[in-house]
Parts: sequence; C-alpha cells; structure tokens
Amino acid sequence: MSAFFLFLLLMKRIGVMTSGGDSPGMNACIRAVVRSAAYHGLEVMGIKRGYQGMIENDMELLQMKDVANILQYGGTFLKSARSKDFMTAQGRKIAYDNLVNNQVEALVCIGGNGTYTGAGIFYDEFGIPSIGAPGTIDNDLFGTDFTIGYDTAVNTALDAIDKIRDTADSHNRVFFIEVMGRDSGFIALNAGLAGGAEGILLPEIMNDFDDLIKHFDNKSKRKKEFSIIVVAEGETEGHAFQIADKFNALFPNNDIRVSVLGHIQRGGKPTANDRILASTLGNAAVEQLIAGNKNVCVGVVNNQVVCTSYNDAITQRKSINPILWNLSKILSH
Repeated sequence: MSAFFLFLLLMKRIGVMTSGGDSPGMNACIRAVVRSAAYHGLEVMGIKRGYQGMIENDMELLQMKDVANILQYGGTFLKSARSKDFMTAQGRKIAYDNLVNNQVEALVCIGGNGTYTGAGIFYDEFGIPSIGAPGTIDNDLFGTDFTIGYDTAVNTALDAIDKIRDTADSHNRVFFIEVMGRDSGFIALNAGLAGGAEGILLPEIMNDFDDLIKHFDNKSKRKKEFSIIVVAEGETEGHAFQIADKFNALFPNNDIRVSVLGHIQRGGKPTANDRILASTLGNAAVEQLIAGNKNVCVGVVNNQVVCTSYNDAITQRKSINPILWNLSKILSH
C-alpha cells in the first residue's frame, strides 16, 4: 500500500476555505463540504479569509450547526481575501505550520485562478493535497460548464438591464451598460441576450465595436429610438465610458448614458441553480479527496461531475457559446 493511500485511510480532518472574489453560492458549497465530510466521518476546519487566514492561524472547527441556515445567503461566512503574504515562500511555510498544528491534512479550496495556483504551489512545496471548487461569477474557469455564482450574477445583471430599459425607452436614450467579466464575456453575452440588447461587446470577439457602428449606420434597418448596449469590462475597445465616448463622436445626435453595474453583481441570494451546483461540487470535492485524488478541481460538464487538473483549469481557455453569439446578432436587428 502506497504512503499516500495509507495517509487517506488515516485522514481525520480537512480544511475548507474561500479565496479571491466572493460569489453567490460559496456558503452552499461550504455547507456541502461540512455535511459531506461528517457523513464520511471527517472533521472540517473552517479557514477564515482564505490563504491569509491560514497564515494568521484564523481557523475554527466547524460543526453541523455552524453551517445550518446559510445556503440561501450570498457572500461567504468564512470571509475571503487576496493574500500577498501567501505569494512568498515564508508566508507559505507559516501557513503549512499552522495547518500541521491544527491537524489539517487536506484542503477544499473554493475560488478561481489565483486560488488554484496557490493550492498547486502549496502541494509542490509541502505536499498538502487539495481539491478545488470553482467559485467565480465570471464563469471563466476551464473544466466546468458553469462556475458557482455565475447564474446569480447573470440574473442580477439582467434585473438591472430590465430596469434601465424602462428609462432608456422613456427618454429615447442609448445606454451602455458595463457588466463584470475581466477576461471573459459570459455574463455580458447571456445577460445581453436575455435582456434584448441591441449590441453586446465581448473581449473574445474581434471587431465587435465596428459591427455595432455598422448596425447604427444602417438607418433603414434600425427602427428603435432607444438602445441597450451591454459591455463586458474586459472588452478590448475599453470600458463602457471609453466606448460611449467613441460612439458619441460618431453619433453626436444620440442621447447617450453609461451605467456600470460593478460589485452589485457579486452579491445577493444565490439562485436555485447556483445552490444546487455549489452543493454538488462541495460534496464532490470531499469524495474526490476520500478517493485519493489531489491537485484537481471539480466541475460539472454535460450534467456529469468531472475532474480537471489545476494547470488545465488555469491555462486552458473556455470559449463562449457561438450559437448564442450568432443568435444575439440575429435578434438585435
């Protein structure tokens, strides 16, 4: 019997943490980790504020009662942070010593690219096995169709778009609405399509601004006196204010406004889809540790739980759905 599988047989306590930007559904994932671990006879140490809390020894043993009545709340009751200290070898050594002192033998890391990167380095240096769960509203992690918090963020953005549309219609205005998506246009595409946007600008699509200009130049096709343009914050043409300025220079007779939704998209009660996804992935993370897997993240692809290496999840690019993109172009005319 290998030393690692002997370790698994003796494993008694795991840690769970949330790291990086918060996303709706993280609490549901933590709850699933704690309850699944208890079902299999494991204890769970809750690590506060991600890697920073690991360094500062800010952790506590979680009981079943600690995760009761939390799955319906946004954010993360374990708190989250981005830790510069963990980026240093000294910081990681302190974190390792604290885990050893607290008898934490493996980790469930809920977060995004930075969380996965840190977990991989931590294993290489100190041999702490971990399983990642994708918690980010951007939906930009490879190895899962959807990430925890994405569905809620889309619905939050859509609700705002619907409200802004009322004002746009009342005043015959062109609204540029910026949604989150630093390197990806998943929120923009889905919220824009569902919200009836006349234009959607994504970092994945080249020349989308030029196409938008051509559309507005075509007076014979354009009948509406108001418009909604949804812009992903990572759009190559710039942020919404910059794009609106470029647009205004070409169409000075339009009444143009800009609305940046910002961090409102991170908060709020998670949707049913996010609660179910988070619960599924929290349980899967525990089961993968018990099965002997490490240095992988869990995801759901075609309704099946799958595992993807940290490296692939970070480096592989997930593409937007071309069918939805083409549909948005057809329906915007």
